Amino acid sequence: MPYVNVKITREGVTAAQKAAVIAGITQLLKDELGKNPETTFVIIDEVDTDNWGIGGESVTTCRKDGRYKHVDYSSSLVRSKVRAKH
Repeated sequence: MPYVNVKITREGVTAAQKAAVIAGITQLLKDELGKNPETTFVIIDEVDTDNWGIGGESVTTCRKDGRYKHVDYSSSLVRSKVRAKH
């Protein structure tokens, strides 16, 4: 019974995008590990950028300073580049 916990920053990810992530992870576990989709749990936690730290600072602070820019993954161009890397 696989349990996968995905943590992302809360920055406008749509319900459709989250559904695609859940479906994709479930399919990956089925294809690669032979896990039953009926007993696979995928949980997505969205964390406020004030509550996520990198290098001793919050993501909110880093973004204000121009570091760790937000990438809009809703763009089909970005999605195709991310898929190509894997």
